[in-house]
Amino acid sequence: MTTHSKPLIALVTDLMGGSLGRSLPPGSLVTQTNDGPWPEPLLWVADGIAAPGTWAEFLPARDVGLQPVLLQDESGSEEWWDGELDPGMMSDPGDHPAEEVLKDFWESAASETEENEDEEDAGETTAPLTGSWPGLASPGRWAADPATTAAAVAKGLVGHSLKSPRLALVPVGRTADIPAAIGWSGPVNYENDVARLCAVLRSWEDRFGVRVVALSYARLDLSVAAPPQTLNEALRIAAEHFAFCPDNIWQGYESIRLYAEEALVGSAHWTFWWD
Repeated sequence: MTTHSKPLIALVTDLMGGSLGRSLPPGSLVTQTNDGPWPEPLLWVADGIAAPGTWAEFLPARDVGLQPVLLQDESGSEEWWDGELDPGMMSDPGDHPAEEVLKDFWESAASETEENEDEEDAGETTAPLTGSWPGLASPGRWAADPATTAAAVAKGLVGHSLKSPRLALVPVGRTADIPAAIGWSGPVNYENDVARLCAVLRSWEDRFGVRVVALSYARLDLSVAAPPQTLNEALRIAAEHFAFCPDNIWQGYESIRLYAEEALVGSAHWTFWWD
């Protein structure tokens, strides 16, 4: 999968950030070495730590073909995006129907869960959604504008869950494509082709107003403009989350039902972490 680097190059050559209507802070390009004589730019990353409102300040970058995202270095010293990105491993998200991807992931996660559950606990993790893939959840009802929701979630993350995030700008048309476009490998122990996950993110963008606001080494933070409002709505979405990232349930909650109740109902922030 390739990115459209022209807007990124144009931005960084405009030292005053005139195309954004504001000054661009000190930063640098992260590049991928390709078969040609020149490196391919993947993203621009600020040198300094982002303030709570930084993500929202750079929303105008979307008008020139760039999407803002916060990058968090969990170690506090090593920049995982320097030398850890490999977009050449990724396919195109558009090649993967979201429901087929989730059905495949569900079957794999449910099978592994069944193998690891004790006889007396059989079925408890996925209850009340037992058996075959339950299908996609219905689209949610918009509670707010997606960009406004994303700005609020990003602001709340900075200084809390994200202790020292950097602002990055990525040349993609929609935030769902950011992980594959930059070659992020956070879920590598679970899925090598992150484009398959991005196909699901595209579907969540359309159904729930989701936006990718932050990436860490193995963590993904999303804002949600149309979160589920009832437990029944949340259960169907929880099934998709279990398929997308089983560790959310395996390592944090006793069951899909408990996850739906405590993490999804009314929540404008979804977090995924892969072990």
